[in-house]
Amino acid sequence: MARMPTSRPFRVAVVGSGPSGFYAATQLLASTDPEFEVDLYDRLPTPFGLVRAGVAPDHPKIKAVTKAFDKTAEHERFRFAGGVELGTDVSRDDLRSHYHAVVYAVGTATDRRMGIPGEDLRGSHAATEFVAWYNGHPDYSGLEFDLLNARRAAVIGNGNVAIDVARMIALAEGELATTDTADHAIEVLTAARVEEVVILGRRGPAQAAFTNPELREMGELERADVIVDPADLELDAESQAWLESEQAHRTNRLNVEILRDYAAREPQGKPMRVRFEFLVSPVEVLEGPEGHMRGLRLERNEIVDGRAKGIGEFFELECELVFRSIGYLGVPLAGIPFDERRGLIRNEGGRVVDDDGEICAGEYVTGWIKRGPSGVIGTNKKDSQDTVAKVIEDSNAGKLPEPAKEDIDALIAQAPHAVDWQGWAAIDQLEREAGEPQGRPRVKLVDWDELRQAARRGATASSRR
Repeated sequence: MARMPTSRPFRVAVVGSGPSGFYAATQLLASTDPEFEVDLYDRLPTPFGLVRAGVAPDHPKIKAVTKAFDKTAEHERFRFAGGVELGTDVSRDDLRSHYHAVVYAVGTATDRRMGIPGEDLRGSHAATEFVAWYNGHPDYSGLEFDLLNARRAAVIGNGNVAIDVARMIALAEGELATTDTADHAIEVLTAARVEEVVILGRRGPAQAAFTNPELREMGELERADVIVDPADLELDAESQAWLESEQAHRTNRLNVEILRDYAAREPQGKPMRVRFEFLVSPVEVLEGPEGHMRGLRLERNEIVDGRAKGIGEFFELECELVFRSIGYLGVPLAGIPFDERRGLIRNEGGRVVDDDGEICAGEYVTGWIKRGPSGVIGTNKKDSQDTVAKVIEDSNAGKLPEPAKEDIDALIAQAPHAVDWQGWAAIDQLEREAGEPQGRPRVKLVDWDELRQAARRGATASSRR
């Protein structure tokens, strides 16, 4: 049953505490007519999503966005419910029965696969897992990446995640030492014996999706020369015409200029090389001894109507590690309507719709799980504004369902390891104090039990005040 607006705040659950979730919470709390109470849920005891677990550790300025999120958390109508997993601790029906509206901001949790033979051989990894590992995500901190026995690593993809992976492998010990890279990853990365990282793109340099600052950084690495074959920058007629057209973004034009600068450089004899290779697609991960990969079989491509098309010319690249970075993909969650083909929660402009296209009253979606993995952190702010505008519109039109239940404390208490904002603050303080003597932003807790214990100590201390 729908309700007409009253002076009492509407209760909203936002599921996912990454940038999309926090932007949505901030915008809901800024509304004065109507007013909202916001509970921000996350399965992790730590907030901020990919800002904590995805942004490269040597990019601390990007993480400064969390200062704005901290201010949101101080709002009297905000509550954080970390350590609460949708589908395990609480159900979709639980949220619908306790809140006027639910906003899903869960992101895209897995990676796109290449779909080629040998993809699951030892040494073949998802870049998303590697990124989560070096960032200290508790689900991935126990993974192993054999950087000690690899002489060459290949990164498949031409976006910022691919370039982050390559750069993290190439960073010198001193460049890592001042970051919040997880301790276990620093130990492995500093002992690594990789001599070359090859970044492979299926399309050409004109179509590469790197942002300009990320690409420029590759030329500033302390211990790695950047290698680009000048022949790769002789653009085909179609790519050249596209680059000069209004359709091409300035970023694409600058990328080509940066790559041309790299191609003109003389190698300085640094101990590592980061090499870019374009217009190639992997068709097989080649098997070596004991089920470990030994290389990639690649096909050369050409650009046809803006797409990469194989030309039937194949070659092999010897490498002992490969990281696929060809996109993120959402996964179905807790019975919420899902578009399997696109890997997104089924929605129309942010309103969740069922398989028949009917609006699911009171359910909304924002961020990557709404539109796909595109844009930068700030892109999610506008996206969340659009979704929150729908929530406000529906609330003013009396279209939000009246929740049947009131006891949200009991709902959150269903999760045995629920963490409030004071619990997160205790984790945050402990990590920062550990990092300060080393000149680091923090030393991350990367174990589930350690995180929960730190949060419990914070909650206990808070209750004694």
